[in-house]
Amino acid sequence: MARIVSLAEGVAQTVLDGDTVAFEGFTHLIPFAAAHEVIRQGRRDLTLVRMTPDLIYDQLIGAGCARKLVFSWGGNPGVGSLHRFRDAVQHDWPVPLEVEEHSHAGMANRYVAAASGLPFAVLRGYRGTDLPAQTDTIKPITCPFTGEVLTAVPALRLDSAVVHAQQADRQGNVQLWGISGVQKEAVLAASRSLVTVEEIVDELQPRPGAVVLPGWAVGCVAEVPGGAHPSYAAGYSVRDNGFYQDWDEISRDREAFLRWLEGVR
Repeated sequence: MARIVSLAEGVAQTVLDGDTVAFEGFTHLIPFAAAHEVIRQGRRDLTLVRMTPDLIYDQLIGAGCARKLVFSWGGNPGVGSLHRFRDAVQHDWPVPLEVEEHSHAGMANRYVAAASGLPFAVLRGYRGTDLPAQTDTIKPITCPFTGEVLTAVPALRLDSAVVHAQQADRQGNVQLWGISGVQKEAVLAASRSLVTVEEIVDELQPRPGAVVLPGWAVGCVAEVPGGAHPSYAAGYSVRDNGFYQDWDEISRDREAFLRWLEGVR
């Protein structure tokens, strides 16, 4: 059953050095506060997994937390490049970064396979691209029933997963709503999980289209109001577009980034 803990306790118990870890959330509910706590606790050698690494992974990479990135798109949404990500790939700063690139469909299917306890996923994607030539975890497979050549990708088994949601109750059941990504699949694919929430309530009220993570599937829950900033939590906060624009200038320059980093630590 889920344990109600502080953010610092949750990160310490969930994200360990050398982990393969996903910080998931699509457009909103991105767990920035938890990522900043990972930076403060000095985690190293992480394999970061995310379908759309944006500012949250730019920050973790720039802080030296990562050795590898598994992803399907990377950028500052609506603004431009991730300059700390680019600096790590091109110049090994602050440490070298290995990359493993997939498509969105491939990543989503890998999460689902792991959450389902399957060894791999099969899809029609990747054909006509050069990703199979660049990524060892993309392989052709022949359907035993039709003879069609498809693509296989391995299950994305995680050591740890971190997501943000709007609410949890005191038994550790979690509810999130609005635009959802692969938060559910990431939690189910992980050996350990941490969910930060806007608030802990006595009882979860059913909402149309909501995703519920039962307490038995969650490791730790931490109440962290505003934990998705500068992204947003539907019904609780709005996106800080100004920060996304400011990040382009902050992240372009190593010294400017290091000044920002001191504010996090």
